[in-house]
Amino acid sequence: METYVALLRGVNVSGKNLIKMGELVKVLSEAGLSNVRTYIQSGNIVFESETTECEKYTKIISGIILGQFGLEVPVQVLKRSELSDICDKNPFISDRGFSPDKLYLTLLNAFPDPDLTAGINPENYYPDEFQILGKAVYLYCPSGYGNTKLTNTFFEKKIKVSATTRNWATVTKLVTM
Repeated sequence: METYVALLRGVNVSGKNLIKMGELVKVLSEAGLSNVRTYIQSGNIVFESETTECEKYTKIISGIILGQFGLEVPVQVLKRSELSDICDKNPFISDRGFSPDKLYLTLLNAFPDPDLTAGINPENYYPDEFQILGKAVYLYCPSGYGNTKLTNTFFEKKIKVSATTRNWATVTKLVTM
């Protein structure tokens, strides 16, 4: 049995795209996902299944949310082992004593075009810092995510790839669930 993490973008934020996590757990379980559980109310789902196709689960979960809740919500699904590997590669964890409560992870739904990522000069966003490694954007925002220009929308516009962001505490919790 494989463990997966599904991340929903823009759920239960500022009173928009409201989905009760208990109801979501119920419909996902009825759809055949095993040991479905959520973490906080912002669209973090952990589940188990025999199948190893993340894209399949992205479509299933998106379809269920549209059908049951009437919402079109971007969904990203990763194997827990993949998310764990992404966590292990965070360049800010061991570098210069960055505070974990100022770290964020933006996950991209596809590998970005290197030409587009090369066009973003990190020095233009100081004191905020970021590094793009594969489908992960590691962020350090000393004034908090609410005060940075390095948002999901920023990266989506710059590199033309859908994104969702979580704080570091949430990411590490999802890996351990």
